[in-house]
This record gives sequence, C-alpha cells and structure tokens, in this order.
Amino acid sequence: MKRRQKKVMISNEMDLSDAVIVKSGRLKSVVWNDFDRVKKGETYVAICRHCKKRLSGSSASGTSHLRNHLIRCRRRINGNGVVAQYFVKGKKKEGRVVELANEKKKDEEQQLSVVSVRYEHDDDVVSAGLDQRRSRFDLARMIILHGYPLSMVEDVGFRMFIRNLQPLFDLVAFERVESDCMEIYAKEKHKMFEALDKLPGKISISVDVWSGSDDTDEFLCLAAHYIDETWELKKRVLNFFVVDPSHTGEMLAEVVITCLMEWDIDRKLFSMASSHSPPFGENVANKIRDRLSQNKFLYCNGQLFDVSCGVNVINQMAQDSLQTCCDTINMVRESIRYVKSSETIQERFNQWTVEAEAESERNLCIDDPVRWDTTCTMLEIALEQKSAFSLMNEHDPDSVLCPSDLEWERLETVVEFLNVFVDVTNAFTKSTCLPANIYFPEICDLHLRLIEWCKNPDDFISSLAVNMRKKFDDFWDKNNLVLAIATILDPRFKMKLVEYYYPLFYDTSASDFIEDVVECIKALYDEHSIGSLLASSDQTLDWRNHHHGSNGVRHGKELDDRFIEFDRYINNTTTTTPGQDSTSDLEKYLEEPLFPRNSDFDILNWWKVHTPKYPILSMMARNVLAVPMSNVSSEEDAFETCQRRQVSETWRSLRPSTVQALMCAQDWIQSELESS
Repeated sequence: MKRRQKKVMISNEMDLSDAVIVKSGRLKSVVWNDFDRVKKGETYVAICRHCKKRLSGSSASGTSHLRNHLIRCRRRINGNGVVAQYFVKGKKKEGRVVELANEKKKDEEQQLSVVSVRYEHDDDVVSAGLDQRRSRFDLARMIILHGYPLSMVEDVGFRMFIRNLQPLFDLVAFERVESDCMEIYAKEKHKMFEALDKLPGKISISVDVWSGSDDTDEFLCLAAHYIDETWELKKRVLNFFVVDPSHTGEMLAEVVITCLMEWDIDRKLFSMASSHSPPFGENVANKIRDRLSQNKFLYCNGQLFDVSCGVNVINQMAQDSLQTCCDTINMVRESIRYVKSSETIQERFNQWTVEAEAESERNLCIDDPVRWDTTCTMLEIALEQKSAFSLMNEHDPDSVLCPSDLEWERLETVVEFLNVFVDVTNAFTKSTCLPANIYFPEICDLHLRLIEWCKNPDDFISSLAVNMRKKFDDFWDKNNLVLAIATILDPRFKMKLVEYYYPLFYDTSASDFIEDVVECIKALYDEHSIGSLLASSDQTLDWRNHHHGSNGVRHGKELDDRFIEFDRYINNTTTTTPGQDSTSDLEKYLEEPLFPRNSDFDILNWWKVHTPKYPILSMMARNVLAVPMSNVSSEEDAFETCQRRQVSETWRSLRPSTVQALMCAQDWIQSELESS
C-alpha cells in the first residue's frame, strides 16, 4: 500500500521552481483538462488546477488516480459549479456524454457532496465503472437476506457510509428499494414455479401459524416439502399471508386451496402437516382434504393426507409435566435465586454440598421460563444437590422453603420425562429437512415409555402420565399409518420394526393393526402403479401430438379421466406369461434381506441408487419420505413454551404483500446459498 501511494502521490515540499510544463499531443485523456503536467529532472508531476494537489504524472502511473481525485476534489466541486464533460472510459458512444455536475443533497449529506458521473443508458443510469441497477438490486437482496428494515436506506448514517464508500452510487428512497424487493420476489417466484412444475413426484405442504405485532395479527406460512430429481429433500416457503380474523374455517380452507391452485400444485399434493392450533384448526385441514378428495387428487382417499406435527405434541406433554409441578419448580427456582443472591450465601451453600456429599460439576442456574429445556437443566442440576438444599433449610432461617423429600422424588420422575422429551425433540430438529423414516423409532420408544409411566404406583405420577398419553394417542391414531409406511421404506427395517413394536403396544390385537398397515401400503403401491401407467400414456400422447398434431385428440386430463378405471381393470386382471416374473417391486423389496445399519446411512441416496431396480416403489418412497412430521424450523423454536414464531419488528409494519414478498424471497435466496 505504501508503494502504491508513493507511486501516485508527490510531496508538496518538492521544489518545482525550475520545473518545465510539458505540452504533448500524447495526452489523450480528458482528465488533463484539469491537470498541468510538469517535469523536474526525470520526474513527471500532475498538478490539480483547482486545489494544486500534486500527484504522479508519470505515464506508468496511468490516469485512474487522477480521475479519482477529480471526483473528490472539494475546490473543484464547490468552486464555480462549472460542468465538465467527459466520455466515460469504456462507455463511449456517439452523441452520448457523461456529466460531472453539482447535486443538491439533503441537509445531512451536504458536507458529503460529490461529483456525480453519469452515463445515460436506456431507462437506467449507469455511472462510470458502476452498474447502478445491479448495485441497487444487490442492496435489496442484502436487505431481504438479512432481514434488515427497508427504511435503512434513508438513515443518515447509512447514506453517509455509502457516499464515502462509493460516491457514484445513486442513493435510493424507501419506495425504490421496496419496488426492487418486489421485483426480486417476482423473479424468484418464477424460478420456484418452474422448479415445482418439473418435479418428478408429489409435494407435501406444511402450515405454520406466525404472530405479528403484540400477537394481534396472525400469519399463515405455507411451505412445500418435496424430493427433487436429484433425490434431495427440500423445503420452500410458498406463501406468507395475513389471516383475516373474520374468516371462518371454510373460508380459510378456500384461501389455502386458492394458493395451491395459483402454484398449480393442487393435483400434486401428497400430505399436509399442521399443528392444528387456531386459526388453522383440525376442521380446516379436514375441509381441504375433503375438497381435494372430491377431485380424486389424493392417494388412499386422503387417508394419509392430514398429519400432525410431532414436535408440537411433545411440547404439549412437556408443558403438562411442568404445569403439574409448577409450585415445586417455583420453590426450586427461588431457592437457587437465594443461593446466588450473594457470595457469602453461595460459599455457605458450597460447604453444605461438601458436607452432604452432593457436589456437582455443574453450577446452579436459573432457567429461561419461555424455554422448557432450560427448566429441565435447572431441575436436573438442583436434584444433584438436593441434600445441600435440605441442610440450607435447617441451618439458614432466612432461606427459601425447599421441596420435601416426596416432592424431590416426584420432581426426579418428571425430569426423567423431560429428558426423554428433550432427546426426541433434538432428534426431530437436527435438520430443517428430515426424511419421514427417522420418526417412527423415536415415536415408538416414547410410546413404550408412556405405557410404563402410566403404571407408576404414585397416583400423582400415573395420572400425569395418563393425561400425557391421551395427547400422544390422538397423535398416534392420526399418524401411525404414514409413520409405519415410512419406516417400511427404510431398507434397514422394512416390516420388521412394525412387527417388533406393535405386539408391545397392542398385545393380542397386534396382528390386526399390522394387517391394516400391510393393506394400506399395498393400496398405496397399487395407486402408484396405476399412476405409472398413466404417466406412460401421457408420454405416448405427447409424442403423438408432437408428430401428428392434436386435432380431434383428447387432452391429457380428459384422457386420464376416461381411462383411469380401465387402467385399474388392467392392473387387477392382467396375468403374467409363463417364465415372466410376477412379483411386484414391493414384494421383491420386502423379500430381500435387511440392509446393514450404520451411522452414515443415507436413505435418499439408497433409493436414488435403487430406482432402476424398484421403479414404482422408488416413486412411492419419493413421495412418502418427503412427508413433514414436524413444521418446527429450528431447535430453539422447538423448546419454546409458545411455539408461534414472530415476524420481525422490522418487517411486520409493512404492507401484507410486501411482507409475503420479503419472507418468501428470503427463504428462496437463503436456500439457494446453502445449496451452492
């Protein structure tokens, strides 16, 4: 850097009394209209005619440093306001010029006034060496990506920063950047539409309720979950709109269906996941399912369509556990707060832990009331030192009342519950996109634990377990089929995991429930088999239309409607010829040995590799494994006592159409960056 400055800067102390002004026809650059080039000995110096600053005039130094100086030269800008005309380097066109002119700025920018070098290019302004449009859209994308407020472009500090960083950039107002954000959203939406249109499989959607300012506004976030042509599981936000408080469940269902139709995916749906919390209750999900089933868009008559959020039911059970022991938990919390109130009390408590042999490697901590996993940690550490709390009650009359032995014992059992919930929640939220096969083993293990907890001899604990199991059973009854099918499509387990767990759940009735699963997966396979026949007929039709024209030929949808029952007949009545393999993909898959279990197993890659071997079953796996059994986006959200996410303060006051554009575009841009 020092060598660079030495090259272009000339000391003002250099004696130029005997220097000679160089007049040469070789000085082609227009910057020399504002500089005198002089020579002293072997040194060439360029002297600004406005501020008399000296810079290198050597031909080896070029003229970029001279042009940059002119842009910032205060005396030239604030002098007589004369407009100099320049052709921009690399942008010369006949009859077009660039102007160096004074610009009137707002009061806060007056001291930062600079020369604006502009090149008129179509409908936009391109500054010398600076693409204004691209720079504007880079700014808009930055605001979208990081959730910055749109009004930041009008902040004094931001405008000063930009002026110093790049004086040629034309600062924009709020309305301009909002318009740019909407244009980015429109372009990204078009790309998203094309991506969904080209998908080889079905799409599952999730519906999540967000809160606005002070929980008075509610938003619905509609997201698509699918496995693309490269067998990558993806999640993309499609819509983000304000819920009208006056809307009934039927009206809200129509709004969602309209969104699906606008994306042209109403015929491509496989399932829909929601937490069934107001305003998107179970009746809304049922209305959407019934509407789509009427048009025969859903597999198995919609039996697998409506699924619940697994993290949500775990969160509810954790809340029940904490609420049941809230008085005892408050005693522990206040006791810890008392211990940490002064160094003296903390030292005495440390002595009691030694005396009671209750020393712990972890320090006492206060929980965050809005995150139940922190409450679990607080109680877990306190339980390790419960004997010390008892000594504190005996020897310190000012101490807060601690739990009794029975309360400590019950609290220990509740913490056992909470630790299980934490482990399952962590398994469900380790990634924003998880294939559906991972849920069944975790859910089944939790099911077994609930059965054991209900047998606890303490009525206090058993009644708590019974209440939690009611919530779990509601979830299980609605989702066990899709969970079981997903795990059957895991080559490490197939039917074996279902056959292992169901007798533990249902005892002598297990065979009936297993048969329900078998019938459902066979029906689902048969429908995919028919779909494969229809896809083949569509390809044949496309070929005929391309080569022979479409006059007098039914369109694809009409052909589907006409022959769908015929295809079922063919599928059910066709017999194989001698020597032909009569087993289906599903039968061959289930008959083969289990794939070895290992920690780095990638189920999507397995199906990608085995697609040629199981063409129809792989199509089914693509659809089932994309079912979202959790609509919680992160581990932090999963443990919050109020699981509703909130729109950021910087965006919630904007127009609803702008909020949707920003939220959707942010998701699409972030996803693109993560996958690049």
